[in-house]
Amino acid sequence: MEITVDQMYKIENKGHDMGFLKKFMMENAGAASVRRLVDKLGNIDSKNILIFVGLGNNGGDGLVMARHLAGYNAKVTVLLLGTPDKIKTEESNWNWSILQKMPSVKLVSGDFDFDFKPDVIVDGILGTGITGEIREPYASAINYINQTDCYKFAVDVPSGLDPQTGETANIYTKCDMTVTFHKMKQGIPKRKDLTGELYAEKIGIPPEAEEDIL
Repeated sequence: MEITVDQMYKIENKGHDMGFLKKFMMENAGAASVRRLVDKLGNIDSKNILIFVGLGNNGGDGLVMARHLAGYNAKVTVLLLGTPDKIKTEESNWNWSILQKMPSVKLVSGDFDFDFKPDVIVDGILGTGITGEIREPYASAINYINQTDCYKFAVDVPSGLDPQTGETANIYTKCDMTVTFHKMKQGIPKRKDLTGELYAEKIGIPPEAEEDIL
């Protein structure tokens, strides 16, 4: 069953109100994403993984992925598209603060100066809330992803793809795999050319959170 983005938003809020906090949803989303990636690529020990993260909860899922990937001995670099003080949500801030205590993960904000070629790029830039034209620094990040020859993984939705309509912004990422959460949003399967392999993973939201919404 496919759901609307608005229904998903309401389900998340209802689950949160029941006590299943959004930081737990974020944790499970990041963990499920890493499991899919490891299932696909096999051993990721010493692989260079570059994670682009925006300032919202799509980026937060990417921050969780960074910690889990470090646990698999990947060489993880997180590039935050903005400054840490601009991170928008409590749950994303919480995950950023953990990574700051982890020398195993390299944190970069705002600068595109890489001394390695990534084996994998994770797109955690823009999630469901895209409106209008994509501007800097997001535009440069999306162009970098599209120009780089490696395996590309999208968290929730490829950046620039509207998960409700399947329409695209002025620029958008083209990925090899996309993992979305809880249930499939209506617009995502319309663009398999951008999502690559597509999965909808459960993240622990109680089924009761759907009551009166679905």
